[in-house]
Amino acid sequence: MGKMKATMHWVIGIIVVLGLLVIGIRVLPKGQARVGLSSGHLNPCPDTPNCVCSEDTSTPSRIAPIAFNDAAEGAWQRIREIVVFSGGSIQREEPDYLWASFTTKWLGFVDDVELRMDTEHHVIHVRSASRVGRSDLGVNRERVERLRVLFGNQS
Repeated sequence: MGKMKATMHWVIGIIVVLGLLVIGIRVLPKGQARVGLSSGHLNPCPDTPNCVCSEDTSTPSRIAPIAFNDAAEGAWQRIREIVVFSGGSIQREEPDYLWASFTTKWLGFVDDVELRMDTEHHVIHVRSASRVGRSDLGVNRERVERLRVLFGNQS
């Protein structure tokens, strides 16, 4: 009976600690967005493994842009709708640039997704980066690949 009571105390203690951790993470500052164009291109990723960018030449951060065959205006409208459909909140939109933020459900982490239209090469360049932390466990790469699949399904 004493052993079961001790186990129950441990379980309750772990649940309380996890609850406090989740609450603490949700109320902490979400970090500052490092977004925008630099010389007409998306910014390269930092040295942390929580970012991907189609205009970054470093191997770990490199991801392919999203290619399109139809008119640039139609492709831009499609990708914009897909970003919103996927849970993105548009923060800034210009004729050839879009910045949206995505917030994780459980812990409230914010990731920034940027898109830049390249009509000459028929691609939409993309950058997806976490605002805080070192690793994203591949979330940003998965997000871009999900956007790519949805974009391809609508063409």
